[in-house]
Amino acid sequence: MRNNNSLWRWLAFIFVLSFGALGYLGVQIYLTAPPIPASVTSSSGDVIFTGEQIRRGQQVWLSSGGQQLGSVWGHGSYVAPDWSADWLHREAVALKARHAQAYRKAPSALSAAERGALDATVVDEMRHNRYDSTSGAITVSAERALAIREVAAHYDALFGRDASAATLREQYAMTPDTVPERADREALTAFFFWSAWAAATDRPGETGLSYTSNWPHEPMVGNTMTGSAAIWSMVSIVLLVAAIAAMLWLHGSRKHEAEAQPPRADPLIGAVATPSMKATRKYFFAVIGLMLLQIAMGAITAHYAVEGQSFFGLPLADLLPYVVSRTVHTQVGIFWIATAWLATGLYIAPLLSGREPRLQKLGVDVLFWALIAIVVGSTLTGWLGTLQHRGVDFSFWLGNQGLEYTSMGRVWQLLLFVGLLFWVFLLGRALWPALTTPSASRGLVAMVFLSATCIGGFYSASLAWGQHSHYSMIEYWRWWLVHLWVEGFFEVFATAVVALIFTRLGLVRTESANRAIIAETIVFLFGGILGTLHHLYFTGTPTSVIAVGAVFSALEVVPLTLIGLQALQTYRRSQAMPWLAAYKWIVMCFVAVGFWNTIGAGVLGFAINPPASLYYVQGLNMTPAHGHAALFGVYGMLGIGLMLFCLRGLYARPLHADGLLKAAFWSLNIGLAMMVFLSLLPAGIYQAWASVTEGLWYARSAEIVHSRVMEALVWMRVPGDIVFAAGAVFLAGYALRLLRRPAPQSTRQASPKGGAALAAQAHRAREL
Repeated sequence: MRNNNSLWRWLAFIFVLSFGALGYLGVQIYLTAPPIPASVTSSSGDVIFTGEQIRRGQQVWLSSGGQQLGSVWGHGSYVAPDWSADWLHREAVALKARHAQAYRKAPSALSAAERGALDATVVDEMRHNRYDSTSGAITVSAERALAIREVAAHYDALFGRDASAATLREQYAMTPDTVPERADREALTAFFFWSAWAAATDRPGETGLSYTSNWPHEPMVGNTMTGSAAIWSMVSIVLLVAAIAAMLWLHGSRKHEAEAQPPRADPLIGAVATPSMKATRKYFFAVIGLMLLQIAMGAITAHYAVEGQSFFGLPLADLLPYVVSRTVHTQVGIFWIATAWLATGLYIAPLLSGREPRLQKLGVDVLFWALIAIVVGSTLTGWLGTLQHRGVDFSFWLGNQGLEYTSMGRVWQLLLFVGLLFWVFLLGRALWPALTTPSASRGLVAMVFLSATCIGGFYSASLAWGQHSHYSMIEYWRWWLVHLWVEGFFEVFATAVVALIFTRLGLVRTESANRAIIAETIVFLFGGILGTLHHLYFTGTPTSVIAVGAVFSALEVVPLTLIGLQALQTYRRSQAMPWLAAYKWIVMCFVAVGFWNTIGAGVLGFAINPPASLYYVQGLNMTPAHGHAALFGVYGMLGIGLMLFCLRGLYARPLHADGLLKAAFWSLNIGLAMMVFLSLLPAGIYQAWASVTEGLWYARSAEIVHSRVMEALVWMRVPGDIVFAAGAVFLAGYALRLLRRPAPQSTRQASPKGGAALAAQAHRAREL
């Protein structure tokens, strides 16, 4: 117990120190973010853009699809270009052509010295920081002003309905009149110009270092990888190898406790489902429905990479454009995984405490319908807002904010925040007896409740940015939500729940699980909290973010090295007693989590995390290769495993069709592997070659994205998608078979105050 108290103190220390550092760096990002000028003027005094247009343009881009329609500074979708890189290259080409006119001969006729002088002129003009902090103006030469207006005209045609841009619009999976109003299109071009200006212009007092640390790679303007990115990448690799070696040495030298001996009979066979536990059934059916919806939207979204406005010739984009299908695909993935975990918490709380609080079932029912209203409402308003071009205010408050994984409007975010706090309340009141009664498993129960409290509280990060926030700060807070909320506290919560399940089944000693969960949380949060910064290397942040992010994102990978070993140990333990066969596919889901944690989060994650790697591959298909393997492989399989455990206790044992579960498990995992390794990863490597040799603009250009190689790789997704979708259908079939006849006597409702069976459950929990 004293050892555990020491671990709890270390956990609190790491938590406070890491968040203090993350907050301090957030202040530095705010202070050093690229300035938004009051105006952009030519040397003759003509105003090209105003600061108000730049701010308005950011809102216009986000309301028209934002990160679901191309990307800015590398964050977003992958069919349309990265607009920062695309503008930067187009402007450099236009500026070079205008300066070349001074030589009065064809570019091919220029001598080597003349070409060198021309290139140097373009680099100097694009990199020299002409922002005046006193007047707030950026002044550009007459030649650059003409180049800017030329590029702006291209975007005005593209985002409108000009016939000259129709082919490119289709290749980018855009619809005509993406931005219908001319004034909004002018504002949009101002924002794109500003994002490209920040990417190439040297920081004040620096030479050869832009606000985005020279991202994207663009040799025409002197954007090449910085020395600090290379150095900190090497440091992170050395640190990773050393930390893995140290962890394996400690693991091997530690005196291992004797493995737990599973009981001769299933300790949960007589468990009685309380009214609130039974009320979670509908959550799990909703999970499967949302999962099927996500898969359907994913297939449509992937196909738009070949036919940008059609689905096998059908004009589907008129009703369901790429922006909407991708928004639903990414957002619903978070919804169903989170719903599975929330429902699991509500199911196990009375099981652990042996007490059903008064009106708990009513609370579980109210929460479910509130979540359904949020999911359906946010999806419908986002779809209507995009389809009907409702404008920036509607998009921010009710529609689609245009931010990956956090796209729902602010009203829906506020409602979800209230719902999560209500979930924490329901969980806490049901767990309270287990938290206040001394027992061997109280530490695990406390970890479940603390992580649940963080899940509810830290969703407030989604409310931290406003409609007019600087884009650098929007990205800072967005990654608090995506990385810390989804990948951080939800993972700690789920890991603690799995540990409790294993202790209840007798597969793990409770004392060992208590120590392991606190120690693993310490190691995970030590790297994970500050590891958030690896998403922010090139989003207008100071170079200190590269150093801290590189080091701590490497440490994130360290605990994953042992997860594969733990998964194998878990599988071996599951074979110990015949009765454990009933839990085989639940345990196999947790084994799959270990595999995908090692491959998807570990190998594929670290392949892109070092600054030297991410400099070239940010915004390319290397990221979704990692994302699919980690998000579904880890969090999705974890959610499915937890769901299957709960359903095992909610329906009579004869109703469970394990043959369908076997087919679902292997189809989902094999299909995911085919999707990642036959399509997404090769596509990412092919694009990375283009990025390294030519520049990021080329890797994201229509020439590459719609090349024969890339389109062939898109079609290579089809076999894996079919196998994967079949797995989801098998899972749905398994769930439907549970409804084929009423539950037997053993699962009828217990008294809300509990009874003999519930009291026996509580007694067994205290013994564990």
